[in-house]
Amino acid sequence: MTNSAFWMMLITQATVTVVTIYFFYRVLTAPDRQEPDSYSDNDQE
Repeated sequence: MTNSAFWMMLITQATVTVVTIYFFYRVLTAPDRQEPDSYSDNDQE
């Protein structure tokens, strides 16, 4: 493996890992959405 191939592989894997961790963090720390308690709360009266 050439030196440039090694660095390209390393940078690519690091980028994918960082992006994955970032989006996992965003999903896990997102505020809860307010949802109705039951189906009848969705009925329009």
